[in-house]
Amino acid sequence: MRSGQADLPLHYGKVPIWLAERMSKLGGAIAEAIVLEYGKNTLLQKLSDPCWFQSLGCVMGMDWHSSGITTSVMGALKKSINIRSNELGIYVCGGRGKHSLKTPSEITAIANRTGLAGENLIRASRLSARVDNNAIQDGFQLYLHSFVLTDEGEWAVIQQGMNTNNRMARRYHWHSPSIKSFTEEPHQFIYGKNQGKILNLTDKAATSIKSEMLQLLKEEPSHLLKEIKTLCMPSHHDVREKDVNLKRLGSILTLAQNIEVNDMESLLLLDGAGPRTIQSLALVSEIIHGTTTRFDDPARFSFAHGGKDGHPFPVPLKIYDETIQQLEAALQKAKLGFNDKNQALKNLSKVATEMEKDFQPNDRFEDLIQKERNESWKYNGMTVKGPATQLKLDF
Repeated sequence: MRSGQADLPLHYGKVPIWLAERMSKLGGAIAEAIVLEYGKNTLLQKLSDPCWFQSLGCVMGMDWHSSGITTSVMGALKKSINIRSNELGIYVCGGRGKHSLKTPSEITAIANRTGLAGENLIRASRLSARVDNNAIQDGFQLYLHSFVLTDEGEWAVIQQGMNTNNRMARRYHWHSPSIKSFTEEPHQFIYGKNQGKILNLTDKAATSIKSEMLQLLKEEPSHLLKEIKTLCMPSHHDVREKDVNLKRLGSILTLAQNIEVNDMESLLLLDGAGPRTIQSLALVSEIIHGTTTRFDDPARFSFAHGGKDGHPFPVPLKIYDETIQQLEAALQKAKLGFNDKNQALKNLSKVATEMEKDFQPNDRFEDLIQKERNESWKYNGMTVKGPATQLKLDF
């Protein structure tokens, strides 16, 4: 079964180099941390969850709701994961446009090195694309296809199509353990805005139709897609109160701002991490260690490193770099058998979750965003339009 799907406003443009390089470093460190703690199959499971994937893109500083998250996140992961594939046992193939056409040859090269059944993997790659592009005729034409696999043969697909008429993109997620048939209800559910009648040849009710394909071409399909679940990101660029679970966000902000790190035994080993870095690390920690039920408000994770378009605030480069340094240091020590720092990072999400139980938000959401924007210059805040500047007050 396909694991999910998301609808996103269609955005164009490139990710600036200053962000792309950091996304690759942070994405690679997050992926390695998940594999180290939970195993490579868990990483694929997370990637096949549309809400987690969106949250990952937000914590990496991309525009929180746009289609660009898919391309930029998979590009960053391909760059960072493939250089350590021998260590992680994970490979990322394909990509956007012409890169998607290279997927079969990339899979073949990996199969030759690992002994995997290359032809079967290529078939899975092609079938997942054809199901979403042809068997499900929903108005979205695929332009990105990423195939992620482990050296044990488990795979995930993340692919995206665009509909230029309504300026929306639709992202599809697949995970091999749940696939029983590519032609009969391979999707666990479909995330997307209900836009009326569509042709779905994978519906179990369409078995008789598939046996009479020639006749189908002459008739209007009589079988409709079931009611579809939605992760439909809004068109507004700004992050609004309704987009965020304030109880979850508030507990993390309180943890970061109002508790002295050195007074908390669980956080003693986060050397040099100030309150603002703790805020980012806590959100990154949740991406790595959080349960699936905690990613239904992806916008919350943009409070780690903002967004390149300035929403909810400029990307704080100083904090971003400190987050990467803390995470990479924890990984290096864990590889040497010293797991205390890694455990300290894990404890951040645990402490925030515990605080959340009795937490009552008091701050106005707009004030939280304004505070970040006012202080952005302190942390080398940056957007696609340039660096953040200090506000000058009139007396």
